[in-house]
Amino acid sequence: MAGLLDAFDGNILEIVQRNCQLKAETIAEEVGLSASAVQRRLKRMREERVISAEIAVVDRKVTGNSMTFIAGMEIERENYDALSKFRIWAEKQDHIQQVYYVTGSVDLIAIITARDVGQYDEITAGIMAQNPQIKRIHTNVVLKDIKLGLFVPVEH
Repeated sequence: MAGLLDAFDGNILEIVQRNCQLKAETIAEEVGLSASAVQRRLKRMREERVISAEIAVVDRKVTGNSMTFIAGMEIERENYDALSKFRIWAEKQDHIQQVYYVTGSVDLIAIITARDVGQYDEITAGIMAQNPQIKRIHTNVVLKDIKLGLFVPVEH
């Protein structure tokens, strides 16, 4: 899909990643296209899932889920379908924000938010109860956010 992106698409993507509420007219002025051309390109990139979501980023502290935990999980080696089972289960868990399959001393890394350590303990107890293929969870508590973001640089 990335091969289908030209410089105009790349510029549009960089703009909408920073503010997806901008009107096509404003984007058009910045990239040097007509508003209708920008709308067509945005529509195509949404249909092709180049743009997979347009969301509001909410301050965790305001929601009462101010703590972030990085959980490294070890999976039983013999359990080959563990990843797909966990992925399906984790998609329904709002406190689990991101999950990565990684190399190293753990198999999965999850970014989890919770109101406090007690709630995090409940979440990890649920993870272990619902996913017996996970044999151990190593936890890091985030002390301070240094940088948060999902911006993806676009090659063009």
